[in-house]
Amino acid sequence: MGEQAPREEQQRGPNPVDVHVGSRIKIRREFLGFSQEHLAERLGIAYQQVQKYERGVNRISASRLLALSQVLDVPISFFFDDMPDNPLRTEDRLDHWEPLELARAYWRISDSGVRHRVLELIKSMAPPDPEQQEPQELATVP
Repeated sequence: MGEQAPREEQQRGPNPVDVHVGSRIKIRREFLGFSQEHLAERLGIAYQQVQKYERGVNRISASRLLALSQVLDVPISFFFDDMPDNPLRTEDRLDHWEPLELARAYWRISDSGVRHRVLELIKSMAPPDPEQQEPQELATVP
């Protein structure tokens, strides 16, 4: 008899897709300022279950994913956004805390004029985005 391919349950560690979905849950939860306990309470589950979802240790059923999308006020597709072609790749991951802190601080600025100036300041410090380049003005002939 030939060898059988290892079953998914026999894999070592969490599935990369489950890890990605879990990281997206954590990002949105933290963005909203929810604790794991608060999210768990809203879902009617134990906070330990939220911990396991966020680490990708436990898989999330379709009905639970729908409930998460409603509680976190995002479409279900949010959990799969930015999923890299190679789920094992670690660069460009969205679980860095800096963008989250920046966004939260930005929205705490009550003056919309100040927010706009902060945005312009940040954009001025970043290298130009080639996809967002404005077309060159045509030279006028004197």
